[in-house]
Amino acid sequence: MTTGERIRRLVFGRALSSDQATSEQITPVEGLSALSLDALTSVAYGPEAILLVLAGAGATALHLMLPITLAIIGLLVLLVISYRQVIDAYPHGGGAYAVSRDNFGARASKLAGASLIVDYTLTVAVSIAAGVGQFTSAFPSTTRYTVPMCLGILLVITVLNLRGLGEGARIFLLPTMVFIVGLLAIIAIGMIHPLGLNTPRTGRSLVPAHAVEAVSVLLVLRAFSAGCSALTGVEAIANGVPLFREPRVIRAKRTELLLGSILGVMLLGLALLTDKFHVEPRTGQTVLSQIMVYAVGRHWAYYIVSLTITLVLALAANTSFGGLPVLTSLLARDNYLPHFFGLRDSRQVFGNGVWALAVFSAALLVAVRGNTNSLIPLFAIGVFIGFTMAQSGLVVHWRRTREPGWSRKALINGIGAAVTAVATLIFLVSKFVEGAWVVVVAIPLLIVLFNRIESYYARARRELETGVIPAPLDPKHTVVVVPVNSVSRLTQHALSEAVSLGDKVIAVMVVFDGVEPGRPRTEIEEHWEIWNPGVPLRLLHTNYASIVRPIMGFVDELRTVPDQQVVVLIPVVIPERIRYRLLHNQIDVALTSALHRRPDVVVARVPVPVRPPDPDPEPVDGTDRPEEVGAP
Repeated sequence: MTTGERIRRLVFGRALSSDQATSEQITPVEGLSALSLDALTSVAYGPEAILLVLAGAGATALHLMLPITLAIIGLLVLLVISYRQVIDAYPHGGGAYAVSRDNFGARASKLAGASLIVDYTLTVAVSIAAGVGQFTSAFPSTTRYTVPMCLGILLVITVLNLRGLGEGARIFLLPTMVFIVGLLAIIAIGMIHPLGLNTPRTGRSLVPAHAVEAVSVLLVLRAFSAGCSALTGVEAIANGVPLFREPRVIRAKRTELLLGSILGVMLLGLALLTDKFHVEPRTGQTVLSQIMVYAVGRHWAYYIVSLTITLVLALAANTSFGGLPVLTSLLARDNYLPHFFGLRDSRQVFGNGVWALAVFSAALLVAVRGNTNSLIPLFAIGVFIGFTMAQSGLVVHWRRTREPGWSRKALINGIGAAVTAVATLIFLVSKFVEGAWVVVVAIPLLIVLFNRIESYYARARRELETGVIPAPLDPKHTVVVVPVNSVSRLTQHALSEAVSLGDKVIAVMVVFDGVEPGRPRTEIEEHWEIWNPGVPLRLLHTNYASIVRPIMGFVDELRTVPDQQVVVLIPVVIPERIRYRLLHNQIDVALTSALHRRPDVVVARVPVPVRPPDPDPEPVDGTDRPEEVGAP
């Protein structure tokens, strides 16, 4: 095993067979850390988003926090029921994409797929930026390292997911449980016996002394849509059903129910405490932080849960790493993305999807310099488009299948689709100039990309006549051309391979006329005659500096013979150290580059390793000259 292979195995883990892949599949509890952190951690910004909108109407409007939260919890219930139905109806994953494709056709599925890709990428960037933002707020001196810290966290999460979702889920499980149990305990204490009511408030109130706008239906709808950001991530479980252990459907539905129950309790508890403690948005303090201070004071419990919230906010990016690779594999299966997105790596992971998500998220984090506020206006639009399409698709599904109780299910999904559609429109209108236009542009561009890739695959399928019974085989005589530059073990090995491949083998060497006249030709011919390998040597004379041009001309000469297949077999030196590879194989690079577009020529490479040096080398005769293996 080489050093590179050992490092790769240490970082990414040993290869898994398909039988061993079950160890990387997850249970319902592990599903909370693997696929639900995005939704669970949204309590850190969802309730605050509601208050920030209501604050525009003055302090008297803040009492609307509780009824709006109740409406959001009602929508959460609809979504949980809906996505449990999606899991039942589409157990192979894909969520909104699978539902849209089955019930609305290819065009609608592309919209759903593009929306989910945008949402997953933004989820990674927002989660990591929010976590780092919490950390830099506590330690202002680290602010200048925001982008490196964001990229470092992204790298760790990427590596863990390349090792397998199950491993990452188990590592993230402890902070997830501390976050859930800790926050629920703080809510319970705040409801029963708050300990920090006399703690002085910090920061400046963001509620204006005089209302800048009146309480209206539009204000309530804007507050509702802003608070709906707390529902992002609810769809990830339905998208990632194949990641669960058998029975997958049952386990995925249990995880969806667990997520809905925990998130609903958290949202309701925080809304009640916001009303009880008369919490208002303030500078330098999040709404969640204020509630925690009032509930338990600034003691060890507050700091433990605060640090855990910071950690799980960053780890919430893991939700996307669980869902997007499965989605891209389905898009690749349907010819909307390159087929390599459907390939599993040695750890049975859709690694190309993981890398793609990491690269695009890194670019986004660098572009906004890790600033959460720059990302928030873009957030949630993609997922709410997915919500709307998934539930609308289920209405069509129930009407078509007419299973027992279909009308009740269709009614639930219809109401959910209408509500999420309204929320999506409000998102687009209210956040368009703040940055939502980026999403409006990105989604159509992705759809155009899907169309172009699909069109290419369709054309390639026609050209290659995939699925058509081909004509009988057309055998040809084979001539193998082997470029050489000396008589050596490299040449001997290459010719040995060549004679086993073709009916005729020709060794060729390029001779530069005017450069060392006579010497190269005399030496190679003399050595060749002494060796007598049974293969003719053809010297290709040229007045130019190009080695490739004479060989290409000779290949063209051979191609004029009918019923003859030309194979160019290039010897390649494989040194014992990777760092030495740049010292060899220049002809391989140039010749392969020139021939790879020639459909009438087969190009092959024969590797020849350079043996490690002998620790006690025998003395050599001074007349011996070191073999030149810089190029074959």
